[in-house]
Amino acid sequence: MTETTLMSPQEAGFPPDFLWGAATAAYQIEGAVREDGRGPSIWDTFSHTPGKTKNGDTGDVADDHYHRRQEDIALMRELGLDAYRFSVAWPRIIPAGTGAVNQAGLDFYDRLVDGLLAAGIQPFATLYHWDLPQALQDAGGWANRDTAAAFADYAEVVARQLGDRVRAWITLNEPWVVAFVGNLQGRHAPGFQDLPTALRVTHHLLLAHGLAVPRLRAATPSTPVGITLNLTPVEPAGDSPQDRAAAARQDTYLNRIFLDPLRRGAYPGEAQAFLGGATLPVQEGDLATIAAPLDFLGVNYYARSVVRHAAGSGMLEIETISPPGEYTTMGWEVYPAGLRALLDRVHRDYAFPAYYITENGVAFADVVETDGAVHDARRTAFLQGHFRAAAQAIRDGVPLRGYFIWSLLDNFEWGHGYSQRFGVVYVDYATQQRIVKDSGRWYQQFLAARGEAAAP
Repeated sequence: MTETTLMSPQEAGFPPDFLWGAATAAYQIEGAVREDGRGPSIWDTFSHTPGKTKNGDTGDVADDHYHRRQEDIALMRELGLDAYRFSVAWPRIIPAGTGAVNQAGLDFYDRLVDGLLAAGIQPFATLYHWDLPQALQDAGGWANRDTAAAFADYAEVVARQLGDRVRAWITLNEPWVVAFVGNLQGRHAPGFQDLPTALRVTHHLLLAHGLAVPRLRAATPSTPVGITLNLTPVEPAGDSPQDRAAAARQDTYLNRIFLDPLRRGAYPGEAQAFLGGATLPVQEGDLATIAAPLDFLGVNYYARSVVRHAAGSGMLEIETISPPGEYTTMGWEVYPAGLRALLDRVHRDYAFPAYYITENGVAFADVVETDGAVHDARRTAFLQGHFRAAAQAIRDGVPLRGYFIWSLLDNFEWGHGYSQRFGVVYVDYATQQRIVKDSGRWYQQFLAARGEAAAP
């Protein structure tokens, strides 16, 4: 089978009940940041700060999904999606982060969920995809332990409103990015560069997750609960003990610092070797709370990390290598084999009950051609390669239950603004016209082939 061969999920080896979907996030697509009582988020503040995003882009309008919800649901139905992973904007629900609930915000997600169900699409709801209410940031943000309790309260409000219809809860999206890209590297909101702050944020995010799990289960006992981590397979550039040790440090930093407390009830002791004197603010009982049993792990996979030892080079003393191969406009290597390796490793070492690929996708420089179409053959090949890798992981024994491609729509790509296009649907930001790319049509045909295979 070549990289461009159209195949059905059955031919690839996926079970009949496997869920196929697409994913988005509230700040990246909704727009309407000042409508119907929504409060400001840290991303509103960050994107409006000069120099923080490419071209000064903001999510003020984004894909205008707040007003184009029905059009976007119709697109999902046309593509044949089984499920849609969206995020709920905390500032729409509780504008100040704590206190009064904004019913208009809940009503928007009510309409979204009802519209999805009417279209035969299962709603998967992420409760936090990076848009912390600015009022909470003003009080210390995730570095303040009180934010964890506020999140659990917010999660319960959403669960009581939507829980009779949402098919799965995802507490947090990519807490590593929140902690380290936002609070150590400074490239994301709130834009800090401080290791002790990043570690406090790490722990309080995990604590928020752990506090929310029993609240979600109490409100919606039959709805599965999980968390989404961005996970990266790490390989040493060479076979020397120094390079292998460098890869182990990178793995601890990127993966184990979240996986270990969630599944083993402890932070990896090896982290202290590169954290120096910085510590995680663990209080009695926290780790047991964080390690509450989960129904699934959401896995976001984009690329592998290849590293070698580099003495004196930053906290981890590593150098990241770019192997020969294909790269995206984000500068990320296209490496489907890493998805299988990652799933196999995580299941071998942590054995979560089930897994979903909650994000996997690619940015290329897509353009509308003279025929009015977007011919993105490289994205189609990317998806096919990664689908094959996922099917191989299932054959290896990984209980993978579903796959959400990133993203349904081109959207606001955080610090990159509108310069990166991940969607299988092209968005003309000036007119808000949606154009299904060739990759989206391939995905549509791939999913439709299930019904054809079942026909007598």
